[in-house]
Amino acid sequence: AARREHRGVKPASTRVLVYRALAGHRRALSLRELDDELDTVDRSSIFRALRLFTEHDLLHEINDGSGLEKYCVCRCEGSHHLNHIHFACTRCGKTYCLEDQTIPIVTLPDGFLPHDYEYIVKGICSKCHR
Repeated sequence: AARREHRGVKPASTRVLVYRALAGHRRALSLRELDDELDTVDRSSIFRALRLFTEHDLLHEINDGSGLEKYCVCRCEGSHHLNHIHFACTRCGKTYCLEDQTIPIVTLPDGFLPHDYEYIVKGICSKCHR
């Protein structure tokens, strides 16, 4: 709760439920998955909480190519979105934050100024591989 307040987000009951649901997973969840898990909260309230948390750098919003935005709790120290890789399983559709895997440094041509980085590896996760 202190982290949410510190980033300017007041801990309303719906927000707390959404944040705890995401924090309880070591993978990214879509709005649809959160809606299924939080059956007492309407989808529009979940979506508003996701937008607010993303705007305040409490969540990563991940486009893993599935057509569904996915969200995971930001555990970044320092620069938001810049320090770890995401893995999207092409078999089960789950997306994982690989927090111990840092994004390699990319040298861009002169005149190119990045504003955000996304690094997604696609393949088969360890659960599907078994």
